[in-house]
Amino acid sequence: MVGSHSQRIALAIGRLRKRYREALRIEDLADEVHLSVSALHHHFKAATAMSPLQYQKQLRLQEARRIMLSEHIEAAVAGHRVGYESQSQFNREYSRFFGAPPARDIKRLREQQVRGMSG
Repeated sequence: MVGSHSQRIALAIGRLRKRYREALRIEDLADEVHLSVSALHHHFKAATAMSPLQYQKQLRLQEARRIMLSEHIEAAVAGHRVGYESQSQFNREYSRFFGAPPARDIKRLREQQVRGMSG
């Protein structure tokens, strides 16, 4: 339905995907999709099982991982490219999300790729 909460959350998700590198102000996102901050949080969490900020963090971390794997760049560069200003915060959040620091995780993934290609 036009103007439904589902449609507004889909719009919010689309905006987060396009602008995941940018600092997120929940108030601005809520205004853009014509919801109150509390309604945005409630409906977003119902649709995605996470808050808008958690969703943005997940997008950033997955993109950083993709960049490190495909472009062979260091964690510091990847973290900065996806919007992290603090390298230590990026490393901490990456480790929490993927279960290992960036360098170790990428090394493990590359080893898996090699094993997969030779098997």
